[in-house]
Amino acid sequence: MNKTVNINLGGMFFHIDEDAYLKLTRYFDAIKRSLNNSSGQDEIIKDIEMRVSELLTEKQKSEKHVVGLKDVDEVITVMGQPEDYRIEDEENGNQSHNDFGARKHKKLYRDKEKGMIGGVATGLGHYFGIDAVWIKIIFLIFVFAGFGTGILAYFVLWIVTPEAVTTTEKLEMTGEPVTISNIEKKVREEIESLSDKFKNADYDKMGNQVKSGAGRISSSFGDFVMTVFKIFAKFLGVVLIISGISTLVMLLIGVFTLGTNIFIDFPWQNFVEAGNFTEYPLWSFGLLMFFAVGIPFFFLTLLGFKLLSPNLKSIGNITKYTLLAVWIISIAILTSIGIKQATEISYDNKIVEKKVFAIKPADTLYIKFKYNDYYTKSLNHYREFEFVQDSANNDLIYSNDVRLHILHTDENAPFIQVEKSARGNSFTNAKKRAEKINYKFQISGNQLILDNYFLTDVKNKFRGQEVDVYLYVPEGQLIKPDSSIRDYYNSDDDFFNLNYDGDYNYKVEGSKVRCLNCPAEDNDTNDYDSEVDTTDTDTINEVSVKINGKEVINGKKTKGKLTTDKNGVIIKIN
Repeated sequence: MNKTVNINLGGMFFHIDEDAYLKLTRYFDAIKRSLNNSSGQDEIIKDIEMRVSELLTEKQKSEKHVVGLKDVDEVITVMGQPEDYRIEDEENGNQSHNDFGARKHKKLYRDKEKGMIGGVATGLGHYFGIDAVWIKIIFLIFVFAGFGTGILAYFVLWIVTPEAVTTTEKLEMTGEPVTISNIEKKVREEIESLSDKFKNADYDKMGNQVKSGAGRISSSFGDFVMTVFKIFAKFLGVVLIISGISTLVMLLIGVFTLGTNIFIDFPWQNFVEAGNFTEYPLWSFGLLMFFAVGIPFFFLTLLGFKLLSPNLKSIGNITKYTLLAVWIISIAILTSIGIKQATEISYDNKIVEKKVFAIKPADTLYIKFKYNDYYTKSLNHYREFEFVQDSANNDLIYSNDVRLHILHTDENAPFIQVEKSARGNSFTNAKKRAEKINYKFQISGNQLILDNYFLTDVKNKFRGQEVDVYLYVPEGQLIKPDSSIRDYYNSDDDFFNLNYDGDYNYKVEGSKVRCLNCPAEDNDTNDYDSEVDTTDTDTINEVSVKINGKEVINGKKTKGKLTTDKNGVIIKIN
């Protein structure tokens, strides 16, 4: 049986176990020794006593409750150990020296007192020196734009980040100097924030009892969940570090291999220059991209290290704000460049060249494509954009973006219309660029020979240059396309359906071009209906059906409506 002692602590009356009383007395004595007779010591001790009395009042379950060792231990855990209050006298020696010695680096804690849920955003706001509202906005962005990753990141940080409980931890969280005045100020703020809470003690006691019961029930499960989340947080930290460093390395390589020729020339440098829309040096664009993309990944890498090592020191506010300013400037410049890029291709214009064939419809019009063996050794060599040099070492853009269209005309003779088009920041600029497209074709009697490529100077840059060849043919015109047009023919409608399996002859008949010698199986495969008039007896002794120019004889007696397939075989009798 232990003795109980009645004490008055901070103006509150308590029944306390003798062992608990001795431990509490030793605790206050240790705090007094830690303060080392500094000025304001009595006021701080008084504030600490008031804070302890508030915490003990919260733990009282009834008026006859006796404060035990467990209650005292829990209060000491919240208030901190005596060494937390060991500080130097601000008036002893140089004032600035004491402030420097008392100031510590910021540490990442959760500020649950000012936070809405777990205090994660508020703690991050203290750590990075920004308003917690911006941290919350970032979490919301990742919730909606990152498929819910914001919620996951919040709970992971909630698990791995400790809560600022003691006075020292709260001062370290905000980066305030651990001075006598700050300790006294912090303790007094906590007392004032809790004063309203204890105005209705009965409700508090009920809440504490429910909280205590729920804590006992869920303690084991909570420990398991905490362990799982801590392991996941470590894994997430490793992923962030690997992905962040990999991205930074690739961006750094990209700056030197794609965006600059200061140190070394790369074989693909001219391709990049030809496709560059702006007049800015490409290395500056690469550097801006490095900052715009690399700085966020740099902070993600730091976050990964922080998840692995919560006690990792901060890089400092100066560095953080400098990187933030560089990132904002880079984004602003890239935005302006993007707008300029868009204006460079906002207009489309063309030039048209027309020539008429001096042939009659009864003459067969031969069509073929040819290639230049200086640039390629095959007609099948197809590139929408390629950087080449001619025999005089002039830098050129080579492209096979050439398309043939065959259309109907009401004129008496066939004619060709070549349209060369390009893009630019105005109609005039686009037209000038189209005029600089070098494309050749040849009309030799009844032969049309088309180049399968065009060239333009690399100074014109790549602006969607292309060539469209329109061949207009009149009624009755005979056409003989070469197999070389397969890769360049563009069917705009059903006027001319090219057979890709061989070289065939075609003729314009009405609204379509009909193949004269294509295999029967390549023709329309739809079924055909033949209506047969019956005799007076409604009996047919012999039926003659003509399908695709073939006469099919059926000697069987039948009557009514015949349905035949493409080969003239009767498949249905109605």
